[in-house]
Amino acid sequence: MSRVLIALSFAHRVTPRALKCHSQGARGVSSSSVVFGGGEYKQLGRIDSMEWKDITERSLQSILMTEMARGMGVALGQIFKEPATINYPFEKGPLSPRFRGEHALRRYPSGEERCIACKLCEAICPAQAITIEAEERADGSRRTTRYDIDMTKCIYCGFCQEACPVDAIVEGPNFEYSTETHEELLYNKEKLLNNGDKWEAEIAANLEADHLYR
Repeated sequence: MSRVLIALSFAHRVTPRALKCHSQGARGVSSSSVVFGGGEYKQLGRIDSMEWKDITERSLQSILMTEMARGMGVALGQIFKEPATINYPFEKGPLSPRFRGEHALRRYPSGEERCIACKLCEAICPAQAITIEAEERADGSRRTTRYDIDMTKCIYCGFCQEACPVDAIVEGPNFEYSTETHEELLYNKEKLLNNGDKWEAEIAANLEADHLYR
């Protein structure tokens, strides 16, 4: 049989008395309904005889392969379009001013470090990746003696940068800092200050571009 009836419930069986079928022609496709117990279900997609117009269209599509020609036309049209990819690492795409990359500690133009050892970044860090130790100076100001970030724990949420009242700790534009050992990802204060000195121009420009939204 070309038509297979699948019982939708084990509790119902098809009987000659409960089976009735009817066809509704619509461009060569019809449906039949079957009564299972007290419910009626339709069987769709049964193809009846087709008109000559439909037969001619299908034959021409099969012989001339019009669908394949349209597909090849779309593929060939992409050759003349601008490529969507870039030749990384020789070419690099633009980054948002809000991009959160490698961490850095900034200094004032005088060379004095910005961090005032308030420890807000350490307190707000959800990954507990920041460790700070501080001491008081002779002039009464506080400065850090230890500022460590475990980059393997960091989730780059940016909370440390948002919490800092003096824009000392930031996430800079650098994202190419893969290492060969785990120890190299344990940043200390010297490493963070060196990052700040290296990327200060880009960091300052990004903060200036984003200052209206902070």
